[in-house]
Amino acid sequence: MKLAEALAERADTTRRVEQLRSRIVGNARFQEGETPPEDAAQLLAEASEALDRLETLIRRINRTNSAADMGPDGTVTDALARRDVLRLRHAVVTAAADAAAGNDQREYGRQLRSEPVILPALPVAELRAQADVLAREIRELDMRIQRTNWEVDLLD
Repeated sequence: MKLAEALAERADTTRRVEQLRSRIVGNARFQEGETPPEDAAQLLAEASEALDRLETLIRRINRTNSAADMGPDGTVTDALARRDVLRLRHAVVTAAADAAAGNDQREYGRQLRSEPVILPALPVAELRAQADVLAREIRELDMRIQRTNWEVDLLD
């Protein structure tokens, strides 16, 4: 099994656990004389099996990510950490540019000449350019991670 397949199965299993949780909660109590639509104990057993499978998948994925070499990007784990930080950096730079440009305000500018002039404290154009570079780096790194996910076999 390839790493990408395990990641897809992890996502499916996570969704399944959430659906089972919801169904368990909906069937955990019922009115006397009525029969619940589903057996909550059976659903709980299914959830337990799904959670065991999820734990196994997560362990194997983490083990594989730690061992899979991506060349200059380091391991997949290193690349994932880099991507997470790039996304945070992009969010900070974009927020700074928006704030400096006044995009976070609902004002339409000065109404009277006596009102104070609001000036940006940061270079908006430079921040937007920096955000564009970061977005490109994120896309390129994400593509390298995805490629590796389809090339690497899942470890036991």
